[in-house]
Amino acid sequence: MNTYTYYPGCSMSATGKAYAESLETVAKVLDIRLAELDDWNCCGATAYFSVRETLSHAISARNLALAEAQGPGRDVVAACSACYLGLNKTNKYLKEFPELRKRVDSALDAGGLKYDGSLEVRHILEVVVKDVGLEKVAALTTRKLEGLKVASYAGCQMVRPYGFDDSECPVLLDNLVRAVGATPVPFAMAARCCGGSQMMTNEDAALRMTKNILLCAQDAGADVIITTCPLCQMNLDAFQAKVNHAFGTSFNIPILFFTQLLGLAFQVKPLGIERGVAKPGPALARFIS
Repeated sequence: MNTYTYYPGCSMSATGKAYAESLETVAKVLDIRLAELDDWNCCGATAYFSVRETLSHAISARNLALAEAQGPGRDVVAACSACYLGLNKTNKYLKEFPELRKRVDSALDAGGLKYDGSLEVRHILEVVVKDVGLEKVAALTTRKLEGLKVASYAGCQMVRPYGFDDSECPVLLDNLVRAVGATPVPFAMAARCCGGSQMMTNEDAALRMTKNILLCAQDAGADVIITTCPLCQMNLDAFQAKVNHAFGTSFNIPILFFTQLLGLAFQVKPLGIERGVAKPGPALARFIS
């Protein structure tokens, strides 16, 4: 069993609760042990870096320092793409920028902590695809999701600037979809931004960005969109009605976390699929029992 220090982040107990449920369920099947980081704090997400740079790195570094003390040499794993980017950015910046490192070290020292930079920050998708492996995923699949057409939405934060997949044409989610017997559809918007937190600050722009992703998936014939980020999932799922009202569309596309798709293939529960706003169509509903 592979053990990782797990950083859940704030959204996994709120808007991303279905992600947390399904991740816990499929991790057991995949023999992944996620040891939750004790006393973790909010990473500040990606927006905070543009507001107070040093402080944003300091609060992310606190998590890294705690993780280093909890499991020296053990990778830190996040499921939320924003958390992954924020922690990974801090980890890299502390190595690349000595002056920033001094300021962050001073902040950590004030809290009785230190970080030596020995850890790697990874996304749970990378762990599943590269550590567990597609062959094992396929072997653990007890119900092939044959006939299900899937649009794989990686989003922008997992693939750039420090991603582990192609920044313009990501393929790892598609490979995972094939491993469980489903069919990935051509999806040109796989790495485009959904609008993220702009839904709270510039709703018109965010709705347009979300609409473009949904339209691309619909035109490709997708039965479902899968994603790796709680914020992406919320924008694409919860705001479909607003998109329809604003643009005269009629979207009703289920938006699943990739862990929920795996859970359907493994025939395990709970997966939290019932928490979604857009209800499963016939192609997806036949796999939900």
